[in-house]
Amino acid sequence: MAQAIVVRALGGPEVLKIEGITLSPPGPGEVQIRQVAVGVNFIDVYFRTGLYKSAEGLPFIPGKEGAGIVTAVGDNVSTFAVGDRVAYASSDGAYSSERNVEVSQLVKVPDDITLETAAAMMLKGMTAQYLLNQTFKVGPETTLLFHAAAGGVGLIAGQWAKALGATVIGTAGSQDKIDLALAHGYDHVINYRTDNFVTQVKEITNGKGVDVVYDSVGRDTFPASLDCIRPRGLWVSFGNSSGPVEGVNIGILAQKGSLFATRPTLFSYVSTRPALEACANSLFDVVQSNKVRININQTYALADASKAHADLEARKTSGTTLLIP
Repeated sequence: MAQAIVVRALGGPEVLKIEGITLSPPGPGEVQIRQVAVGVNFIDVYFRTGLYKSAEGLPFIPGKEGAGIVTAVGDNVSTFAVGDRVAYASSDGAYSSERNVEVSQLVKVPDDITLETAAAMMLKGMTAQYLLNQTFKVGPETTLLFHAAAGGVGLIAGQWAKALGATVIGTAGSQDKIDLALAHGYDHVINYRTDNFVTQVKEITNGKGVDVVYDSVGRDTFPASLDCIRPRGLWVSFGNSSGPVEGVNIGILAQKGSLFATRPTLFSYVSTRPALEACANSLFDVVQSNKVRININQTYALADASKAHADLEARKTSGTTLLIP
């Protein structure tokens, strides 16, 4: 019998409980995989608390990314076979020892990338890919600010942005996290607990501001993030770890310098098979080139998912967190 974390009521980390589940054979267009590792992301917290609504309603199995080995294939599947090493960042259901996944959501993992690394980077790494290469095309002329620089997406994005030639500014909440970010591509890292990041950004940029702010924090960094951006620059709000940004009057964008704003999600950027493959292959390429290192800084047993969430929300984690079935 497979094991899974099942959410039967919305709430705090304590609602994450492990159960035995009966897994049906893979259906048409699906494969069954034995999971080697599962990624933990802040979006999982949003679904657990009800900030985001699961398409399945209650109960549901949380989790968006994982990697494993194909153990069975359903009808009409010709692109994957038993034994293939695969990874995904897709619909709910990752917090399990085994699961069925639609092949449209799967990619094959290159032989020189471990399944643990793949599970650690699919959602976070493809998020960094679209943010830096599609939402705003970062290059040598770019100066950017990335909040939560020592987080899972932040550590990948810092290295990737530096490889693209950008000047990379980050924020973090402790000296340990500042040092970690500085070792992963950031030119400057501001302690948001002790320093005013708007003032610091203006000093670093000689008053010009940055071209783009990448903000996954939300409530705690808005609207101050807008004061860091040059006229006609871009604010990219791609998460809300401190709570959602609410009650925004769009006129503030005019007041702050005719700014642009966007609220993207990975799933819009990988909604077609060609887009998914292009995004994943770009990520695999930058990791294989050693321009980006994937940091797995915390691992927990699948049964300890509640502890993983508590530590994540308490900002006790850095880099990537994995659950091991």
